[in-house]
Amino acid sequence: MNCPNGKSLRELVRLLLVLVLLAVFAAPAHADTKKYKRTVERYTVPDVTMINQDGKKVRLRQLVDVNQPVIIDFIYGTCTTICPVLSAGFVNLQNKLDARLPQPRLISITIDPENDTPKVMKEYLKRFRAKPGWDFLTGSRADITKIMVAFNAYIPDKMSHYPINLIRTGKDGSWVRLFGIMSSREFLDEYLWAVGR
Repeated sequence: MNCPNGKSLRELVRLLLVLVLLAVFAAPAHADTKKYKRTVERYTVPDVTMINQDGKKVRLRQLVDVNQPVIIDFIYGTCTTICPVLSAGFVNLQNKLDARLPQPRLISITIDPENDTPKVMKEYLKRFRAKPGWDFLTGSRADITKIMVAFNAYIPDKMSHYPINLIRTGKDGSWVRLFGIMSSREFLDEYLWAVGR
């Protein structure tokens, strides 16, 4: 069958199919293309004593039980792979977050306590130009293992490290668990989502 302009119906159907496929593949990526996973969890924070970058003893539960959002990650001072990406997310949050929004308490916990002394941790924070409100904590291997287990983030050694951020919103004690590598923009967006903005 020929159409008035001389093209066959089959050619027109083929052209239409091509246009539909182009439209599908040209569509913007949606949320399900993200390379990380978000879940909402509940954790019991161990009541252990840690040492911060200034050499001061702090109780982890007291740092977390505050009326403001808290974000925890697990890093170590000589890490050159995952940790800089996680720390870039923290820095971006400190630099880009509007002052009118809830400011998070940032807590990095070392997974290399044998080497991460307060001096090493302080230099790490300085390297990332961390602002007040970001603590880097170390402690005994036993206590750090206890913390990792409590947050379902246990790894046997630092070489098994994987990217994870944990956001406590301060509302009902639940935690948003973000597993996987994300851009600083995605991390900022996830924080705003977690705090309801």
